[in-house]
Amino acid sequence: MKEFIEFIAKYLVDNPESIVVEEKLQEENKTVYTLKVHSSDVGKVIGRKGKNAQAIRTLLTASAAKDGKKVILEILD
Repeated sequence: MKEFIEFIAKYLVDNPESIVVEEKLQEENKTVYTLKVHSSDVGKVIGRKGKNAQAIRTLLTASAAKDGKKVILEILD
């Protein structure tokens, strides 16, 4: 899942080398991923009215649901 987030983010940003994805396990079925990008790329990852961020979260939720897990994505600058 971590690689999937990096893969998507690399195609959205201008500085792909600054992408950092951290994984934190909160509960047995719940995982929180934190996406950090360069400050100039935050708007590109979030998108207009949060459309890009919502699309990424939808893909992650669908992918995790296959395994019976829950995923939360936080985007930091």
